[in-house]
Amino acid sequence: MPTDWLALSPLLFLAAGGSVVFGAGAFWRSRPREVLFALSLVTVAAAGAAVVLVEPRASSFAGVLDLGNYVRFFNFLFLAIAGLTLLFVRHYARERGFAGDEFYGLLLFAALGLALLAGAGHWLIFFLGLELLSLALYVLIAIRKGEAGSNEAGVKYFIMGAVASAFLTFGIALLYAATGSLDIGGSLGARLQPAELPLFLAALSLILVGLGFKISLVPFHLWTPDVYQGAPAPVTAFLSAGSKVALFAALLRFSLALGEAAWNYALPAIWGLAVLTMVVGNITALRQTQVKRLLAYSSVAQMGYLLMALVAVKEGGAPALMFYLAVYAVMDLGAFGILGTLSGEAADLDALEDYQGLGYARPWRAAVLGVCLISLAGLPPTAGFMGKLVLFKVVLQAHYRVLPVIGILTVIISMFFYLKVVVSLYMRPRGEGPAVSKGEASGALAGAVILILLLWLGLLPGQVLTLVGRIAG
Repeated sequence: MPTDWLALSPLLFLAAGGSVVFGAGAFWRSRPREVLFALSLVTVAAAGAAVVLVEPRASSFAGVLDLGNYVRFFNFLFLAIAGLTLLFVRHYARERGFAGDEFYGLLLFAALGLALLAGAGHWLIFFLGLELLSLALYVLIAIRKGEAGSNEAGVKYFIMGAVASAFLTFGIALLYAATGSLDIGGSLGARLQPAELPLFLAALSLILVGLGFKISLVPFHLWTPDVYQGAPAPVTAFLSAGSKVALFAALLRFSLALGEAAWNYALPAIWGLAVLTMVVGNITALRQTQVKRLLAYSSVAQMGYLLMALVAVKEGGAPALMFYLAVYAVMDLGAFGILGTLSGEAADLDALEDYQGLGYARPWRAAVLGVCLISLAGLPPTAGFMGKLVLFKVVLQAHYRVLPVIGILTVIISMFFYLKVVVSLYMRPRGEGPAVSKGEASGALAGAVILILLLWLGLLPGQVLTLVGRIAG
């Protein structure tokens, strides 16, 4: 048992760090922003070190929380997302007046929610992680109290989150009624009698709808552009990169646990949702003239590519999915994070015209943003190209033909709206527009890390692909 508790140290660090940040804000009258930022960053670093250094001796904790390498991989990714978000948000939050214990403490608890989602072996732990993450995000999205757009985004995400939680709760209840178990692997992989199958499939449908709301699958995606546009840019980065990766990590676990009969019923739904999500996400993004909404629809389309590869998960597609989840997190975090560092104090830099000539006015940050966009488009030599290559490869190897063809066509469509932002950065003269932030060292450091990761994963992906292959195996 002591070794089990030691293996939980990353989660305990996050919980303790969040509590300390809240306590410092409550009892330290001056509430020094730099101390709270430093406490948060040290907490994330300590949790990350624990993930790497502590080797679990048991496969799970009390049978309800997985401790294996699959979870360690995603926990390290979540902590990297949290750490980079802290670097991106430091200057942004200080300029806008919300760099307090509420923001930093909630970000740490949100990271804890991500870890619980990915590691849950029991439906109650999964729901606890989902609600912990959601409650933190409701406040983080609306953290700018005096800004109507941020408040509206928070209310919309709250309503959609409540709807998604309702579907998930009802689905879990029906699954328990059908199988008599709240263990995720045991309930999803249960051998059922023919009379029990309809109730089981109804439960799966409700759970898929709830997850569809959370990861912006079409037709459950309509909240995404409004929330992404209204939320502060670094919060949007964390929401897009962290929340979606955690929920997709859970969805991947659910798919692997499903029995053959249930999986055969689920495949047509996954196939159809993948096509709808890829097509609608990319085509809708074509008409956007506001960069945050464009990136919102882009994130919808990216979920479609991941869902496309999910159909091949029983044929060895898990490593490709894990690799692309890491690549997606880096790309989206970088795009929204750099957008935040460019934004002035009044509002986020959003209109396409506002980016004209920034490649020369702010060359370093514009270059990182450009590489993120090129990577999202799937162009070499970036990580996005390699990620899409391995996704399409596993789908073709699983003997699906139509699905990857549709995916490739939508990738070609997506190049237009990604590259039009790059064109604005470098091929349009700088005109009159909103003020652009000068940025600071922490944001530049986060941008440098993003750039290195995108080029490393694009040019030398072998080590990570080998690692995820060993973990999935």
